[in-house]
Amino acid sequence: MKKNLIVLFLTGWLFTSAQAQKPAYEMMVDGVKVIVQPSGNEIVEVQTVLKGGVQNYPADKTGIESLAMSALTECGTKNDDKNSFKNKLDKVSAQVYGYTGKDYAVFRMNCIKSDFNTVWPLYVDALTQPRFDEKEFARVKQDAINNLKAQNSQPDAAINKFAEQVAFAGRDYAKDPMGTVESLQSFTAAATKAYYQSILTRSRMVIVVVADLDKAEIENKVKAMLAGVKPGAPFTLKKSSFRIYKNTFTVTPKELATNYIEGITSGPQPGTPDFNAFQVAMRIFYDKHFLDVRTNNGLSYAPGAYFSGGATSSARFVVSTTQPDAYIKVLDQLIERIKKEGFNADEVKDMKTTFLTSFYYKQETNSAQASSIAANEVLHDNWKRSLTLADDVKKLTPDEVNTAFRRYVGNISWVYQGDPKKVDQILYINGTIKRPDNPVNH
Repeated sequence: MKKNLIVLFLTGWLFTSAQAQKPAYEMMVDGVKVIVQPSGNEIVEVQTVLKGGVQNYPADKTGIESLAMSALTECGTKNDDKNSFKNKLDKVSAQVYGYTGKDYAVFRMNCIKSDFNTVWPLYVDALTQPRFDEKEFARVKQDAINNLKAQNSQPDAAINKFAEQVAFAGRDYAKDPMGTVESLQSFTAAATKAYYQSILTRSRMVIVVVADLDKAEIENKVKAMLAGVKPGAPFTLKKSSFRIYKNTFTVTPKELATNYIEGITSGPQPGTPDFNAFQVAMRIFYDKHFLDVRTNNGLSYAPGAYFSGGATSSARFVVSTTQPDAYIKVLDQLIERIKKEGFNADEVKDMKTTFLTSFYYKQETNSAQASSIAANEVLHDNWKRSLTLADDVKKLTPDEVNTAFRRYVGNISWVYQGDPKKVDQILYINGTIKRPDNPVNH
């Protein structure tokens, strides 16, 4: 009842806010789609998206896009060195920075509306006329290497990276956008600048504005910014299906206090009918997985299960445990039970409510709204999905949720870091459920 009241309150708040705002719209400016969501507040959020992510570079160049996006603001611009650029932003408490992921890079700005005309020229300079100063670039590169080493020393991050390298071997998604120590060390300021210039094209761009700004002002400012950006060759983000055809188990011996395990299986592509249903299914599964693994059996402090919905979507199962053989038995039985019995109507109803509560909370800031619009435009080819998702989820039926779970949760690519003597690999490869056709029973 409490969850329902929260959703009713948030729905009413969102509806009231939407009534006070003008509707979102899109326009084409010199070949670039510009999506505008009026905000109803005094904050301006602008995100310029460059599509491609790991599809933009070969495996030996991983990390170059991440370095480039950091260098835009950390190495100065044509009109300001790094300190001058930062000082101007600090005077108005504005944010300008870039980052990248598996599917696209984002260069964003956030400021108070009254400071927009001060911050916008800085944003445009950093995006279109970055300096890539060699001394500052060396600092940025060393910071990136240090951060990567620190990340690699963390077992949770290390197992996730290892899992992706194994499951997605030969695919773009095996690449880590943050790079490797070796790849980062090889990049020069000149080479990174040349790479950035190669992806800075109108054909890869989407611009999202969440602010109460006049349409003509947005159009004029974007048009002037794009004057310094080349059109580029047509670009389409490739979306690929991913499926494991047999269970696999890959081990890296490590001296750790516990053993880390991650499994990756398939998931629906963005833009397909199963996507929303599978999101809800995996959220219900997370709760059941946590209950069985931690609460009922005490096998792990923080077991995880989630849906990673990118251009190559997948479902993940993550656990750290001193009893890996006991874990796989619990997981196999849980998946088998759900595939046979399904999630019941109350479970689906409750999770839809929880999902929507989370969705509304996450849409409270201009930045969150812009990020949601950007992700839906790039991955689903439909930015309006960020506005209709609540209604779409409400319409889901238990049958749709169960069908999605059964369709995509199948064979699993498993990786393991820890003591090899503590695990029976055959249990992960052949499974633990007794079936006539299961090799473990012969």
